[in-house]
Amino acid sequence: MSAVAGEMTELLATRGAEKVFGSAVTAASCARDGQTFALGTVDGDIVLVPVAGLKHPETWTRVEAHDGAVLCLAPDTGKEGFLTGGEDNRLCRIGPDGTVTELHKGRRWVECVASTPGHIAFSAGKQLEIRDSSGETTLKTLEHPSTVTGIVFDTKGKRVAASHYNGVSVWFVQARVDTVRPLEWKGSHTAIAIHPGGEAIVTAMQENDLHGWRLSDGHNMRMSGYPRRVSSLSFTRNGRWLATSGADAIVLWPFFGGGPMGKPPTELARLPGVFCSAVCAHPKSDIIAAGFEDGSVLLAETGSERVLPICLGKRGRVSTLCFSPFGGMMVFGTEDGCVAAIDLSASD
Repeated sequence: MSAVAGEMTELLATRGAEKVFGSAVTAASCARDGQTFALGTVDGDIVLVPVAGLKHPETWTRVEAHDGAVLCLAPDTGKEGFLTGGEDNRLCRIGPDGTVTELHKGRRWVECVASTPGHIAFSAGKQLEIRDSSGETTLKTLEHPSTVTGIVFDTKGKRVAASHYNGVSVWFVQARVDTVRPLEWKGSHTAIAIHPGGEAIVTAMQENDLHGWRLSDGHNMRMSGYPRRVSSLSFTRNGRWLATSGADAIVLWPFFGGGPMGKPPTELARLPGVFCSAVCAHPKSDIIAAGFEDGSVLLAETGSERVLPICLGKRGRVSTLCFSPFGGMMVFGTEDGCVAAIDLSASD
């Protein structure tokens, strides 16, 4: 695919706003009601971006949430607010008004957090703790063979999967007797994604590879050939494609027609010599948002070669991207501390 032309109009200039906060952005999320975005920083702050003030950075607020970096961020179980974990060993609830409530303080970093409307899951070291929606009651604590590196619930919230060294552990959330289903593959697994239909789990490896398991029978799937380590992966809304970083384009693996094994990946939105650092699939359309190491952010349609630039370069390496639940809004953050928000609703 040809490179994106530099003269194309940037959507950020006409439909969004940006602000530099001075500390690297580590994570982004949107509340379940779609009314507020949150972005975490290495200094422990949470930047709250209200959708009502999306184009007005003076309405964005910076909340001191953690003493040390924000390591993870997820929407709260309710319609509003967020859950955050940090280097200060705390799990916190952040209200849309900036109120910070401590839910947990332990002896290890809270490195991963995920949620459904009914449950919260977070990890500290080898332990994954599941709590009820209030965040006050611990329902179970699940032990793993090594430090948990990623947590994901399936679409229905019935299973939770945790990545760690040498594989993934899958648990039933409401099982009376906790029996793990181990998915094994030697090596360091650093990120995790689950197919929307529950058909597969895929992890990024410390090497320049992905590894996956077909959940119907545990069959192993290896996806390799990357020039860089994959740091970001996201399934499209219908699960037909898995989008990843790790190359100078969005790499798309087919999860249909017997794929991905034996089928080559597709590449979209190539920027020659500039590596993709973050991807996020649109929740309602066949669109991928991709951030690059030079600060460029692009939207690419999976069914065509159409590419729309959100912005082109000069903002630092894009570290995180996030859509609102219906996809009409998007935010991204960079390692240079830039936070940007874009209204995409006119083009949905």
